Amino acid sequence: MYYVQKRMEISACHQLMLSYESKCETLHGHNWIIILYCKSETLNQDGMVEDFTVIKRKIHGYLDHHNLNELLPFNPTAENIARWCVEQIPTAYKCSVQESEGNIAVYEK
Repeated sequence: MYYVQKRMEISACHQLMLSYESKCETLHGHNWIIILYCKSETLNQDGMVEDFTVIKRKIHGYLDHHNLNELLPFNPTAENIARWCVEQIPTAYKCSVQESEGNIAVYEK
């Protein structure tokens, strides 16, 4: 099995829609650290699991410097963003999303 991971820093804002009162319901920003993990039993015709540039374009290129509420069709929690990232890349199986020091969500399929 081959494994690769891509680490990206994304500056973006969001506001959460919650069932309780929270300061996170107000629009605010983070410098997110997103790490996407990919795997494959075989390498593609170019000798890769996944091209790092493709991962960066599909995730960083789409999310960076945007309001995530305007881009994503769900409540943009770190957990939901991690799942969305995995869904963007066929070989991805896991993603961690750090929205601030000490606050990390992980999704693994």
